[in-house]
Amino acid sequence: MPTIVFNQYNTIGFAIILLLVGKFLRGKISLLEKFAIPAPVIGGLIFAITALVLNLTDVLAFEYDDTFKDLFMIMFFTTIGFNASIAVLKKGGKKVVLFLLVATVLCVFQNGIALGLGKLVGMEPGLALMTGSTPMTGGHGTSAAIAPDVEKMGYVGAESIALASATFGLVAGSLLGGPTATQLIKKKKLGNYNKDGSVVTKKGADGGDGKLDADKLATAFFMVLIAVGIGVYLSQFINAGIAKITTKAKMPMYIGPMFIGIIIRNLTDGTKYEMPMEEIGSVGDICLSIFLAMALMTLRLWDLKSVFGQMSVLLIAQAVFMYFYARFVTFKVMGGNYDAAVLAAGHCGFGLGATPNGVANMESVCENYGYSEEAFFVLPIVGGMFIDFTNVAVITAFQMFFI
Repeated sequence: MPTIVFNQYNTIGFAIILLLVGKFLRGKISLLEKFAIPAPVIGGLIFAITALVLNLTDVLAFEYDDTFKDLFMIMFFTTIGFNASIAVLKKGGKKVVLFLLVATVLCVFQNGIALGLGKLVGMEPGLALMTGSTPMTGGHGTSAAIAPDVEKMGYVGAESIALASATFGLVAGSLLGGPTATQLIKKKKLGNYNKDGSVVTKKGADGGDGKLDADKLATAFFMVLIAVGIGVYLSQFINAGIAKITTKAKMPMYIGPMFIGIIIRNLTDGTKYEMPMEEIGSVGDICLSIFLAMALMTLRLWDLKSVFGQMSVLLIAQAVFMYFYARFVTFKVMGGNYDAAVLAAGHCGFGLGATPNGVANMESVCENYGYSEEAFFVLPIVGGMFIDFTNVAVITAFQMFFI
C-alpha cells in the first residue's frame, strides 16, 4: 500500500491546516458551534476518518513524525501554571480535593461497569478490565504501563484492547464535553459575563481593547519556554522518586513546567512587575489548538476494529455513563454553578480520554459563555497530578480481587 510520510515539519504544517478547516466549519455549521465542539477536534477527526477509510481499502497509508506534539502540550500546561496565583489557590484548594474524590469514584464505577458487562457478554475479566479506568481515566499512558502486565497474567490481547479503548475514549470524550456543558448552562441559565453582556475572558472581568502587545507577546513566549526548560528537570526528578516506589505510575512531563509557572507567577505577584497574562493566555490557546489537531489527525482509528462485538458494548456503556455522571454527579457535587458546568465538560474529556482533551472542552465552552478560573485551576491539577495515583490504586485493587 502506498504510504505518505510526514516529517516533523510536514506534520505540524498539516495539523494547522486541519485546525483552520475546523475553525471554518465551526463557523459555518451552527450545530458544531451550538455544541461547542473544539475546532482542532473537528478538523483532526475529519482527517482521521478519511485516513481510516483509505487504510481499510488499502488505497493509502500515512506515517507521521509528531516530535513537536508533546512540546505544544507542555507549553500549554505551563501557561496554566502562570494563571494560578495564590488567590486562585485559596479559592480552589478545597475544590481540588473534592474533584479528586469525584474523579476517583468514577474510576471505581468504570471498572465495575467493565467487569459487570464483560461477564454478561462473555468477555474474560482481565480483558474486560482493559475497557475500564485503565484506558478511560488513565488514557494511553496508563494503558501502555499497565496492560503489558495484564498480558503477562495470561490475557492475550490486553494491551491492544486497552490502547484501542483509549483511542475510542479520546474521541468520545472530545465530542461529549461541549454538549454536556451547553445543556447544563442553558437549562440553569449560567454563564460568566461582563456588565455589557460580553463574556469574561482570561484577562479578567475588566474587559480591554483586545489588542496584544508584540513585546509582551514575545516576553510571554520566552517566559513559557524558560519555565518548560527548567520544569522538565523537576518532572524527571519527581518521576525518579516515584519509580523507586512503583513502576505503574508516573507524572506527566508537563507537571514540572506547570509548577515552575506557578512559582514564577506568585513571585512576581509580590513585585511591581506586570505579568503579561493576556499574552501568556494567547500562547496557551495557540499551543493547545496545535497539540489537539496533531493528536486527532494521527489517531489510528483502524485499531478500533478490535472493539466491535463484545467491546463495542462496553465502550458505548462507558461513554453513556460518563455523560450521566458528569451531568448529575460532577456538576452537582462541584457546586451546581457555572464553574461546575465547565468542569463537567472537562471531566468528560479527561474521564474518557486525556487531560488536554478535558481542557480543550472547557476552552471551547468558555469561548461562548465566559472564562472559569476555578475550572482551569482544578482540572489540570487533578488530571495531571493526583488522579494517576488514585486510579492506579483502584486498578490494582480490582486486579487483586477480580482477575
